[in-house]
Amino acid sequence: MTSSESGAATGRGATDPDATGAEVPGPAKGFDLATLLAQRGGERYELHGKHLNHQLPRMLHTIGFDKVYERAEGAHFWDAEGNDYLDMLAGFGVMGVGRHHPVVRKALHDVLDAGLADLTRFDCQPLPGLLAEKLLAHSPHLDRVFFGNSGTEAVETALKFARYATGRKRVLYCKHSFHGLTTGSLSVNGEAGFQDGFAPLLPDTEIEVGDLDALERELKRGDVAAMIVEPIQGHGVYIPPPGYLRAAQELLHKHKALLICDEVQTGIGRTGTFYAYQQEEGVEPDLLTVAKTLSGGYVPVGATLGKDWIFKKVYSSMDRVLVHSASFGSNAQAMAAGLATLSVVEDERLVENSRAMGDLLRTRLAALVEKYEFLKDVRGRGLMVGIEFGRPKSLGLRSRWTMLQAARKGLFAQMVVVPLLQRHHILTQVSGDHVEVIKLIPPLVVDEADVDRFVTAFTAVMDDAHGGGGLMWDFGRTLVKQAVANR
Repeated sequence: MTSSESGAATGRGATDPDATGAEVPGPAKGFDLATLLAQRGGERYELHGKHLNHQLPRMLHTIGFDKVYERAEGAHFWDAEGNDYLDMLAGFGVMGVGRHHPVVRKALHDVLDAGLADLTRFDCQPLPGLLAEKLLAHSPHLDRVFFGNSGTEAVETALKFARYATGRKRVLYCKHSFHGLTTGSLSVNGEAGFQDGFAPLLPDTEIEVGDLDALERELKRGDVAAMIVEPIQGHGVYIPPPGYLRAAQELLHKHKALLICDEVQTGIGRTGTFYAYQQEEGVEPDLLTVAKTLSGGYVPVGATLGKDWIFKKVYSSMDRVLVHSASFGSNAQAMAAGLATLSVVEDERLVENSRAMGDLLRTRLAALVEKYEFLKDVRGRGLMVGIEFGRPKSLGLRSRWTMLQAARKGLFAQMVVVPLLQRHHILTQVSGDHVEVIKLIPPLVVDEADVDRFVTAFTAVMDDAHGGGGLMWDFGRTLVKQAVANR
């Protein structure tokens, strides 16, 4: 076989002579991403409808979200016409450091150029250890890390570790919670709509967040391995009562059960501290999950942090060295993205920015509650903000609210989301199904100009909603017809 044939056989592409006549690898042939996107990028919605989840493009067409976005940077992205959109969703929290952060981009270029011998499975590469060390420096009372590929995988790891470490089967979870959609995490999902049709699930038990009596009642049965809880629930942005996490931890430890804090969305600065649980004194979770922001918006990564004794019990001997693992876990690209992301969070003081901009955003929105009847509450911490709508007092507005509620709960919030995008070029979304709450989780890099832009736009939409007419209520009637047709 010639060197040219060898290059083709190994996928390196053809070889070309250099100035000395020696053959050197040439560019790979047969695939060009830029050409492919230029030729077929316009088919995006048709391709998705034909080959992927066919309901997604249908839904996007219905609510007018079927945009064609061309590029993105920081807390903004632009459509094919060059219109600037403010991102108040951050890919459901994935884009914590903003889109295409130059530090994260450089790290990924560097790790690809390094040509590391990655994922041999039988060596110890430096990047996982370095990322674990850096992550644990922000995580007092936790000692070891398992790296997977997503938030739901991090939760699965925590559930397995808790069950094995305690020798018990049952895990408690809270109503309205969300911990992922794989089978284990689905078993501790507090929204029945996600579970419907996927039984049988694991033998886990739902309790009300904040209900310590219910917690103790379940613990007395003696079969509880752990309770998993979001320090701030993503579904509706509900904050547990003050002191609940610490009191729950004390009850759990009294009954030899573990506390799992799910910080997949709330972690790494989202709520104005590195972790949300750190806002309550004395809370020391036994296991903790993070993901989303840790990815830098590029490479999926999830992490399960835990106490030393738990890890040592799971990995108790060399025979059990691979008892829990992930094929792509700890891959070099994900680890480089995580290291770069944590560096950005520290260097740009994004935890502090989250706290400052979040306080400003909530203060300005809360000032509107007295002005608008539809606006019931503004709550949250840092840059995790819930805007809740409720039944107005005046007869005219109340009749419109009742019409929407009769068709489907959550339509009013969706009615607000659509004009924010269509008229004001601001991307938001409701915080869950059948919930009249919009959740704001923008990139942690937003500034005062972004806050001002959102509040100005939101005020305009509220003015329109309380005016009783116009395009917003025309769209509301469309949503009602759609909801009725889907019954």
